[in-house]
Order: sequence, then structure tokens, then C-alpha cells
Amino acid sequence: MAYKRKKDSNISLVTSQTDDKSILTVHEEQPGKDEPSDEGVCNIQVQVDFGDSKDRSSGISETFTVEEAVEAIGFGRFQWKLSMLTGVAWMADAMEMMLLSIVTPQLRCEWRLSSWKVAFITAIVFIGMMVSSSLWGNISDKYGRKLCLILCMLWTLHYGLLSAFAPVYSWILVLRCLVGFGLGGAPQSVTLYTEFLPIKSRGISIILLGVFWALGAVFEVLLAMVVMPTLGWKWLLAFSTFPLVVFAASCCWLPESARFDVLRGREDKALDTLKYIAAANGSSVPTGRLIANTQTERGRIRDLFIPEYRKTTLLVWLIWFCNAFSYYGIVLLTTELFQSGSKVISLISRKQVKHSCNYLTIHDYVDLLWTTLAEFPGILVTLWMIDRIGRKKSMAICFLLFSVSILPLYACTHRAVLTVFIFIARACITGGWQVAYVYTPEVFPTATRAIGIGTGSGMARVGALITPFIAQVLLKSSVYLTLSVYLICCLLGTVASLVLPMETTGRSLQESTQSTMEPKNMERPHGSETAESSSNTCP
Repeated sequence: MAYKRKKDSNISLVTSQTDDKSILTVHEEQPGKDEPSDEGVCNIQVQVDFGDSKDRSSGISETFTVEEAVEAIGFGRFQWKLSMLTGVAWMADAMEMMLLSIVTPQLRCEWRLSSWKVAFITAIVFIGMMVSSSLWGNISDKYGRKLCLILCMLWTLHYGLLSAFAPVYSWILVLRCLVGFGLGGAPQSVTLYTEFLPIKSRGISIILLGVFWALGAVFEVLLAMVVMPTLGWKWLLAFSTFPLVVFAASCCWLPESARFDVLRGREDKALDTLKYIAAANGSSVPTGRLIANTQTERGRIRDLFIPEYRKTTLLVWLIWFCNAFSYYGIVLLTTELFQSGSKVISLISRKQVKHSCNYLTIHDYVDLLWTTLAEFPGILVTLWMIDRIGRKKSMAICFLLFSVSILPLYACTHRAVLTVFIFIARACITGGWQVAYVYTPEVFPTATRAIGIGTGSGMARVGALITPFIAQVLLKSSVYLTLSVYLICCLLGTVASLVLPMETTGRSLQESTQSTMEPKNMERPHGSETAESSSNTCP
């Protein structure tokens, strides 16, 4: 309200205090009045609610953010339970991906498929993931991390089971594409997990989440060793959905991200979640009011290209592409090189004259298991590096070491030596991809975090989509050219990691792309919001 002071008037200020309000009265008295009268008096009363009695006694209202609450609560029992549940989602993703390199050689023989058709079975899964990754990210940013993760996992479970009944080649393509569509939302488990982690334990915790991926890959190989020789590939597809069944039975416990609730204006629910976490961890939520940074426009891809994030977005996309292209490339190359034998390495170029069919033997499974176990040392080395030298340098080193490990394959002819260098290469690219999973949710704010991971995952699926035609098709023509493609790709990833504009080690998670903070008092009952009221008795 605007108030204009009259000429030659006298103004006095009077402050009074009630139980829950402070009232400021502006009293204006005009000269020339012998008797008191309301005509020459203007009273303006402003009521301010100071919150609870503790804040009134000090005269200052204490506030805290979700970030400060998460830091105060710390890492405890709640985070361990959450890591188990989100880890199961990662196991499911790893098993569905790993079985591609196991089932396709069997289908090549059973259905007499050409190399192009075999590669397309793998590619169709990544097409589904590529199409859906950004969609799941948008759903996560707009409607919640919990809803997104549950939907995509149940979708994957449904079509994963149906794919076990595929009678012909066309049906396996359709159903595995739908499985890939569901798997496109699996990276949102990292979004949810990250938003509950304190700064000091964030990097290590997300890297350790990669242990579940490695366990899933190893479990898939062990499962294949037992199931494939006896029951066949259809039963392998069915049994591979076991982690998804576990997730479906446990997902009712999954909480919604407090950061997301605050961003969409549901501060009461966010505070309830924080209190629940604090009780589970044996700690407490900071006293005072929860500061809410609300933003109605969330999950927009164009927000990734505002000046502050444009360069970061493009480089992160390139890094995800290189990681997936190289990781799935080395996985597919393992079975292809083992099946082809030592001659495939000794020749510069070889034409495939006629269709060849080689089933995976027990020795192939054992070697595949050894190379899959490489993911564990890769994770351990990354754990040592990530907080010591930072995210950017860790990714660059992993890419560079992968390139170096590829070089001996040009001249390698012995199967044991081949296994060793594939082991090292897979360890390096596994570590690098885990760091990308740490860096991406840290660099983007809550309003675009899920869409940032989703689009990054989409770019990764582009790389995964292309790599079967390199590792399974181009390999038949030229081994040297195939290896050179992966070598150059990881060198590009090294450069992209080093030129990233921001290092996120030890950095708090940004909540919004907007700078305005809207304080909300979360300690009072619903409906008792901070109030301002004014009354003017001027004539």
C-alpha cells in the first residue's frame, strides 16, 4: 500500500507485541487540532508472524534447505536400504544387457541368421532405450522419481517375460525393443539415489552402486552356464527377470525425493520424508523453517542449453556416447573374438564367404566370466581416484587406459593374452562410465537433473545402437579397422572429459535453474502461513 505524508504533519511509530505477532503502528498527527480526533490521524498496522516461540525469543527465524538437512542427517540405515533397492534395478539392467552377447550366438545358429540380423537383435534393444530415455527423464522431472522408476521397471518385467515366448525372429525384435523401452528409465534410479546422499559420500556411494551392475553381469554369465546347455535361451530370458520381480515386490517402500517435492511446492511432504530419513538414521532434522526453491517449469530439454549449461550438456552427451559405444563394443567383441579363434586377430582383412555357426562352449563361458569380473577392479580403482583427483581427470584416465589396452589386440594371437587385455579394457571403461553416472547428476540442477541423465543415457544408447554393427559386422571384414574405431572413440572421450567447464567434486547439488528462493515455514500447522495485514484509518 502506498501512503503519502501530508505537509507539516508529525509522525510517530509505535510497536506492540502479541503472542504470535509484532504490530507496527504509524501515527500521523496534523497541527492545528486542539481536540483529539480520528480525522487527523492515520494508523497503519503491519502484522508479522515470527514463527515459533524459539524464533520469537531471538527475533530471528532459523531456516534450512534440503541440502543442509541431508548433510545434517548424514549417511545411515536409510541410504543402505535405498542402495539395495536401486541396486536391484541396476542388476536387472545389467542382466538384460549381458544376455545379448550370450543369446545372439545361439539364435544365429538356431534360426540361421546372417551377421546383420544378429546385430539388429542387439541394436533394437538400444533403439528402444534411445527413444525412451528422454521420455523417462521428462516424466521423472515432472511427476517424480519414484513414479518413473516403478513404471519403467514394471514395464521391463512384463515384456522381458513375454520375450521368452517369442516364436520367430520378428517377434523377438518387437519384444526386445519394448524391453529396451523400459530399460531407458533405469538410469533414473541414480537420480533418486543421488538426491538423498550427503556431499562426502556421494561419489563413493554412486560408484559402489556400480557393484550391483557388475554382480548382475556376473550372475547372468553364471546363469547362462547352467541354463543354456540344458534348458535353452528362452528359459534364460525368463530367469533373467528375477531382479525385476524382487524390485516389484519391494517398490512400495521406495520414497519420493525430498528435493523434487520441494521444487514442485510440496514442502510438507518433503519435510515428512526428511523426518522419516532422520528417524531411520538415528539423527534429527535441523530446526527452523524449510526454504523452498520452487520451479513450475521442469524437465525441459531447452533448459539444458541455457548459456550456463550449453557446453557442459554437449560434452556430457559425447562422454556418454563414448562410454556406451566402447563398453558394449568390448562386451560384444569378447564373444565374437573367442568364437572366431586366433585367426581373426592375425588377419588384416577377411571376407565371410559363407554362413558360419558356432555355439558358445564352456570355455567361452569361462573366459566371458573372467572378462566380466574385470568390472570389479575397475570399480575399485575408480573409488580410489574419484575424490582424490576429481571427476574430470578420473574419466579422462579411464578413457585413455582403455585406448592403451586396445593397442596390443592388433598383434595378439594367443587366447590367454587376448583375455588379459580385454579384462583391462573392460575394467577401464566400466570405471569411466561409473564416474559419468556420478558427474551428470551433480552438474545439473534438480529441475533438469533427470532430463540431463535421460538425454545423456539417450546419447549412450545411440552409441550402443551403432556398436553391434562395428563389433559384429565390421569385424568380419577388418579386425584392424574395428579396433581403430574404438581407439579413436575413447581418445575423443579423453579430450571431452578434460575440457568440461566444471569440476563437481565437493560441490552441493543445485536445486533450480532459477535464482529466487521462496521461504516456506514448515514447522507450523497447515494454514498458518506467514501473514502480512495492513489497515489504514486515514480519511
